[in-house]
Amino acid sequence: MVYIRQAAVQDVRILSELAYASKAYWGYDEAFMEACREDLTITEAHLTAAQFFVVEENRQIQGFIALEQDLSQRDRGLVTNLFIHPKAIGHGYGQALWNRMIDAARDLGICTVLVHSDPHAEPFYVRMGARRIGEIASTVFPDRHLPVLEIIV
Repeated sequence: MVYIRQAAVQDVRILSELAYASKAYWGYDEAFMEACREDLTITEAHLTAAQFFVVEENRQIQGFIALEQDLSQRDRGLVTNLFIHPKAIGHGYGQALWNRMIDAARDLGICTVLVHSDPHAEPFYVRMGARRIGEIASTVFPDRHLPVLEIIV
């Protein structure tokens, strides 16, 4: 049975491992992945700063999403993380998490959600109804630009 719940402190290690494995799925080399490790590490502070939801099947975490509300513009939010276990990609978990995030955004009064996407994940966000509005420099590799997408909730 598929179940979506809020992430808990005891999940941070699993979420970090899942984020790393999910990013590696796209074929990035070892040096690239090691450079990204810190950004892919989920901490208790992350759980406090954003709403994290995990999707489980048979009590196994298959993926997670995080929505952070912009405190200076409370009607805006940012998806800071969306990762699916490599073996679970294509099974509908991403869409289920996306829909849960949209519900959470509405509950918070968020009207616009932004995503700074990995280039490989951009087609997923477009299928979810987001549209590309620009690019932003990567926090790990400033010369690498990431798509910025927006969805009106």
